[in-house]
Amino acid sequence: MAFAHRDEHRDGQMLVIQANIDDMNPEHCPYVTELLLEQGANDVWWVPIIMKKGRPGLMLNVLVDERMLSRMEDVIFTETTTIGLRYLHATCHRLGREFHKVETSWGTINVKAGYHNGKLVQYAPEFKDCEEAAKRHGIPLKAVYEEARRKFAELGGTHKE
Repeated sequence: MAFAHRDEHRDGQMLVIQANIDDMNPEHCPYVTELLLEQGANDVWWVPIIMKKGRPGLMLNVLVDERMLSRMEDVIFTETTTIGLRYLHATCHRLGREFHKVETSWGTINVKAGYHNGKLVQYAPEFKDCEEAAKRHGIPLKAVYEEARRKFAELGGTHKE
């Protein structure tokens, strides 16, 4: 997975769409999340809240480029029980990112590295790669994750394929 763009990015055309929901089965949340991501949402998260009259509820939050608004509205109004949405304009500052490959005892793992002003400031193995290796080899997930981090650090955080 050779993908690189070390340049940081600021995007001022983003929206956070919010909906307060108190009458939907919470088991539907992962399904709605996946649909929103498939339709182009940058991020989706749910927050437990207390609504009027003390009712427990959830706040759906969707970060999206404002050009994708109608797609998000379609999913939210079709798949949730909300009757209204809030829109908050947002500016996002994203680190430059690169994906690197490291060889572990259990196969190749991709590591995502974040750069600020051209300097490596953070890195993390890709969860799905680590999860697949752990399941395939019957070992703890944390062992794969820790070895992938160590291998990347040993390479000085600069190895790329």
